[in-house]
Amino acid sequence: MRISRILSAAIAIAFSGTMAWGQQALFGGVQVESPVINDNGTVTFRYLSPGAREVSVTGDFLPTRKVETQFGEIDAPGSASLTKGENGLWEYTTPEALAPEMYTYTFIVDGNSTIDPVNMFVNRDVASLTSVLMVPGDRATLYTVQEVPHGTVSKVWYHSDAAGFDRRLTVYTPAGYEKHDKASYPVVYVLHGIGGDEDAWVTQGRAAQILDNLIAGGKAVPMIAVFTNGNISQEAAPLENATGYTRPTMNLPKTMEGSFESAFGEIVSFIDSRYRTVAKKEGRAICGLSMGGFHTLYISVNNPDMFNYSGMFSAAIGVTDPGVSPIYQDFDAKLERYFKGKPGLLWIGIGKTDFLYRQNEAFRETLTSKGYPFTYMETDGGHIWRNWRIYLSEFLPLLFR
Repeated sequence: MRISRILSAAIAIAFSGTMAWGQQALFGGVQVESPVINDNGTVTFRYLSPGAREVSVTGDFLPTRKVETQFGEIDAPGSASLTKGENGLWEYTTPEALAPEMYTYTFIVDGNSTIDPVNMFVNRDVASLTSVLMVPGDRATLYTVQEVPHGTVSKVWYHSDAAGFDRRLTVYTPAGYEKHDKASYPVVYVLHGIGGDEDAWVTQGRAAQILDNLIAGGKAVPMIAVFTNGNISQEAAPLENATGYTRPTMNLPKTMEGSFESAFGEIVSFIDSRYRTVAKKEGRAICGLSMGGFHTLYISVNNPDMFNYSGMFSAAIGVTDPGVSPIYQDFDAKLERYFKGKPGLLWIGIGKTDFLYRQNEAFRETLTSKGYPFTYMETDGGHIWRNWRIYLSEFLPLLFR
């Protein structure tokens, strides 16, 4: 029995050593730490691969480059080469200190993209995996877990008559919600971009941490936040639905053709029936990034008595064929009716190099020409999560005051 146990342990060690070979030899080999925030604020990235011919790192901490995509020219992360050292350890240190922020990056090893094998912190964006680097301080403090009261994040299912099946939401309830069985809370509905799902804002957007820290600091009122799945043909995020191992994609059926916007009342009714909400216009807000900003705009103007606050973050604006759905028709008349209802806030944010900048500029010109009030924020950078986290953290403090 003892020999059997020893043999089993040896096999397990050998197997784990094989799995870890790319980064760490178990018996006196090279120990790899990556990434490392140095005392002077620079960051060092390391990758162990004695046989590699070329290793580089790409990420949103590097200067961007222009890339042509199906959505037009966009800013893509730049890249930097790692230098090969002793024992096949490749290394790159940023020339300057990195500003506080949540960054993402990957390695390119002989032309193949890979996450950092020694960094356990990973994000999924649609079907892409990236490693995460958090440089604390300044605004990035909002994205980290602080010693404050924490809200509860739940995965909640509701039945959609429009879709014909159950669908999932992510719901944040603020600290103390469970203890105060008579208090009612306002609700903000937060929508993701194309290819995203109900997990996107909580993982990549750090929305729960932002809410916790803003509320604890007295900068935002306690509120419920609902993170929807904007893909009406989908039950839930990948591997959380009945389709199994289906690769996430941006090319989903019933995307931006009116179905999700038409069915949004189902979500509001479900939340009002299940949670202690301020179930009126003054107690509701809606916001979203990219496709979610598109959804926010059309949900808002088609339901002027539903939401008092609307936020459009790098929003897609306009449709090629309004005839695809009544939701998109008679837009000017709907916009006029929306503002006659005197909404509390229409908030617009966009990056200077965002590929949707001109669409947003044209929309702002329309609002200004008609005398419709709005709040505007312009930031550096393009169509990136760094901006959307900023916009959410600026939008939330303005709600329900």
